[in-house]
Amino acid sequence: MGRTGRRATQVGLKHHCKDDGYDLVIANGENAAGGFGLTERIANKLFSLGIDVVTGGNHTFDKKEILPYLEVEPRLLRPANYPPGVPGNGVWLGEISGGIRMAVLNLQGRVFMRGVDDPFRAADQLVENIRDEADLIVIDFHAEATSEKMAFGWHMNGKVAAVVGTHTHVQTADARLLPGGTAYITDVGMTGPIDSVIGVRKEDALARFKLGIANRFQVAKGDPVFCAVALELDEASGRATGISRIWEETDLENIREDEEEE
Repeated sequence: MGRTGRRATQVGLKHHCKDDGYDLVIANGENAAGGFGLTERIANKLFSLGIDVVTGGNHTFDKKEILPYLEVEPRLLRPANYPPGVPGNGVWLGEISGGIRMAVLNLQGRVFMRGVDDPFRAADQLVENIRDEADLIVIDFHAEATSEKMAFGWHMNGKVAAVVGTHTHVQTADARLLPGGTAYITDVGMTGPIDSVIGVRKEDALARFKLGIANRFQVAKGDPVFCAVALELDEASGRATGISRIWEETDLENIREDEEEE
């Protein structure tokens, strides 16, 4: 979420990837540029921090300058169930250490969200299409309603290695392995300013709720929280063997980005 979230990501990845040696890092970046959308420069900043794949959601297209980059950067995803003709794609295929073939899918829900194609049918078709090309499949399901996310997790149970929910900016306490071997969490949470309302300034959110008048949201400042989940996946079975939540307040005293917010 904004510059604060990018700086917290820098700290969190340096800490966890150095100590734990992850093979692949996936981050939802749709709020990385000023809290709304993404630019080419900010996307490249995220890649430079050690993120391998950047997923999106309903704010992916808030900054129109990202559209050409979506067409040429395979590591940058938008939800795959947008209508035909929308720039970019929602599937990344690649190899990690040991020649393990990975797939990352990005899909968006429909409840309380902008109209998109059915994510359940889209997921079934995508998984079928890439089944022979991927040993492990991880899905970022970007959705508002908890019920839709949980239903989607059960729908994909046993079909993919993991379903990780994004969008609501609050980490949920339901990380688990479903019976079919699919790791699941309703929402991974937000990396961004903790003294905020889902990342925006408290006074901005309070004014809208109390007065009912639309106003401009700005990203809050201050030290943030770093939210993530760690997945342990087994390429032989294509399933997960572990999922654990990461939620930690981050000290940014010695980390400063030499850039202006976007």
